[in-house]
Amino acid sequence: MLTTVRLFAVLAIAILCSGAQPARAADNDADFIAARTAFERGERSRLDQLAPRLAGHPLEAYVDFWRLKLGIDTAADNDVRGFLQRYPDSVLADRLRLEWLKSLGKRGEWSAFGAEYRPVAGEDVELACYGLQHRRQSEPAAALALARAFWFTGQSTPDACDPLFAALLNAGELTASDRRARFRLAVEAGNFRLATAIAGELPAQDRITARDFAQVDSDPARALAKGDFRWREQGGRDLALYALERAARTDAMAARLAWEKERGQLSEADRLYGNARLAYHAARQLLPPANDWFREAEATPLNEAQHAWRVRAALRVGAWADVRSAIDAMPVAVASEPPWRYWKARSLAAGGRNTEAVALFTALSADHHFYALLAAEALGKGQDKMREPRSAGAKAVPPAALSSFGARAEVRRAVKLAELDMRTESQREWYYAVRNMDDDALLVAAEYARRMGLYDRAINTAERTSTRHDFSLRYLMPYREQFAAAAREQAVEEALLFGLARQESRFNPGIVSSAGAMGLMQLMPATAKWVAKQVGQPGFNAREISDVTLNTRFGAFYFKYWLDRLERLPALAAAAYNAGPRRAQAWRGAGPLEGAVWVETIPFNETRDYVKKVLANAMFYARELDAPYVSLTTRLGTVPPRGVVAEPALAVVDTR
Repeated sequence: MLTTVRLFAVLAIAILCSGAQPARAADNDADFIAARTAFERGERSRLDQLAPRLAGHPLEAYVDFWRLKLGIDTAADNDVRGFLQRYPDSVLADRLRLEWLKSLGKRGEWSAFGAEYRPVAGEDVELACYGLQHRRQSEPAAALALARAFWFTGQSTPDACDPLFAALLNAGELTASDRRARFRLAVEAGNFRLATAIAGELPAQDRITARDFAQVDSDPARALAKGDFRWREQGGRDLALYALERAARTDAMAARLAWEKERGQLSEADRLYGNARLAYHAARQLLPPANDWFREAEATPLNEAQHAWRVRAALRVGAWADVRSAIDAMPVAVASEPPWRYWKARSLAAGGRNTEAVALFTALSADHHFYALLAAEALGKGQDKMREPRSAGAKAVPPAALSSFGARAEVRRAVKLAELDMRTESQREWYYAVRNMDDDALLVAAEYARRMGLYDRAINTAERTSTRHDFSLRYLMPYREQFAAAAREQAVEEALLFGLARQESRFNPGIVSSAGAMGLMQLMPATAKWVAKQVGQPGFNAREISDVTLNTRFGAFYFKYWLDRLERLPALAAAAYNAGPRRAQAWRGAGPLEGAVWVETIPFNETRDYVKKVLANAMFYARELDAPYVSLTTRLGTVPPRGVVAEPALAVVDTR
């Protein structure tokens, strides 16, 4: 049964897409779904049987793609090239070309490979290694020199890279130090299987046996405390650092006690490396000594994650001088990201360097994200920013532009795929349709998506504009009646509910997460069942979760429940909604923490980003709803230790 959104989409195709014929009564959709099932099961003969019945279907290209992909290792070159010519500059053409090139590389058909392959920045690692294998036929030294960069990763690499690595090893271009460097990268990434494999192939004096690893893995903390390592051999010292890494991941404080007793037996470089790894894990566990422990590692290089947590460790204890020095030590590209620009400005303000701070805040406040809002408030201009035009530079969308966009083949495919609940494929098609557009064209595409009920596409497309913005598209408010009713019933701010739903589902009522969360507010079945009992709704059935009215009502109740129990601080309630209330509680400090600092030091990357976006969303939704202005700083408040009443935070910098 079609949802209201999908039904609207089907009807709107006929209205908006001049040149696109109205959807046929069936469009052979049942055959298309059967073809997809056959592809997923690897049933090539069934696909061949269904293909003629899908001629002229809006998604005929997918059937052709599936047939070729299932037989890619034996596909005739002319068949592949024919598909690429029929569907040029499309997501399916690029995917087929990728599969074809990998198949040619795997089979060593370098002439055909070379005729089609063109290296591009950021390409698939497997394809890049096949590309270097091909280049090695004519330029062996240059190809191997480029291949060396692929060695230095903590992740497992595709089989396509193995011949290149073997050649580098045979030529002496990958030394024992290079192998140890990758061993460390694998350990840092938690890829212990790869680390074990690399260590077992090191020269005899550096080798760590499977038995050695097993003794550490059974109880890393005990192994570290015991200190029974071959300290005079490199392999023994590497095993000690491995034990430190594994023990510190679970309990950095306990690992520190053992580390202090043993680290003197290491070289200065290894000791500093161990100090940095321990401090990193301590920072992620929100241990107050982490800032001091990072100071003990100042002379060792840090990776990007360690740089970030070096700053967060200093923020957590209010060490503003350390915040500034930690950001100054970051690579320029990292330090220029919004979080670190904001905290650099804060550290300058804390040190009395207001002129420099104001310059940074001013530049940052020109944008429209979490840190831009905080920067504007630091300048005393937060309310002025919320008075900015809601559709700065946006124009009314001409009907002809909507028709022209909707008639494009990739757009029609995106809409049809969404109708058939093939969300990932629909998103890929949409991305290809809008990827090179200017602001005017993006706003046309966003408005088209809104009218088609593809709210996620509308929001994401509107967010891509550079100078012309339409906030009514960026912050859509579908299902307004249901959200307003849920907000009234729970006495919770409507802007917060919209902010949550925008982040949770992009207003797709039929979406189901990989974990099983459902609907606009992404409720787990167990949570919905619990809420049903709390609100006295007998006879609740899990199949009702995606119903818009019920989902918004239950989501509002669940959010309000934790908002009331977490000092009415939206940041804590949003974190509880995303990661669970126990974690939100555990992330509090021993003393009061400024709300922005608490959010910045959330250990989970996903939850940290989620809370920032929910709070920023709420600011813009409050403006769209003409609600009274409440600053983001006030919304964040001060996060108290458990059991202490929160108080609103004050402005950061007064430039008046």
